Amino acid sequence: MSQPPNESKNLEVATLAAGCFWCTEAAFSIIKGVERIEPGYTGGSVPNPTYEEVSTGTTGHAEAAQIYFDPKVISYKQILEIFFTIHDPTSLNRQGADVGTQYRSSIFYNSPQQKETAQKLIEELAKEEIWSTPIVTEVVPLKIFYNAETYHKDYYKKHPKEAYCQAVITPKIAKLQAHFIDKIKVHL
Repeated sequence: MSQPPNESKNLEVATLAAGCFWCTEAAFSIIKGVERIEPGYTGGSVPNPTYEEVSTGTTGHAEAAQIYFDPKVISYKQILEIFFTIHDPTSLNRQGADVGTQYRSSIFYNSPQQKETAQKLIEELAKEEIWSTPIVTEVVPLKIFYNAETYHKDYYKKHPKEAYCQAVITPKIAKLQAHFIDKIKVHL
């Protein structure tokens, strides 16, 4: 029987929307210090939304992931640096072929410290001029997070050969491994 995440370790939670939550979950699942990821929905007005409802773009919710991490292993800022690497933070309400507000780039902060860290990092990245267009990632308070249906959990692990996974998620994983080799979990 597994323990809830905060009983065994003092974990923190980052709630991030980077387009498709399958991509976000797959990317963070290989990062050292990440203990658990829950795909879900947040930022909208419809209580207990379903995937089908969120997919219409009418609920106001974004596909997001709650990332439970050990701050002794990886910092919140490092989590955000990975977040900005795995998606296009300059694309408004879109990630590749996924279009709609449900695919927006958002950081849902849980504390004033998370808000400050996110805003400072966005300022730093803007000054570096990594992208040719401005960052549109919103930084907003987390109000409520709804877990996605169970069939979304570990989607990439369960369906790595699906066309979407091969075309969209696998390249993100390769980019992540190239940029953050020291943060990748070693599987024995």
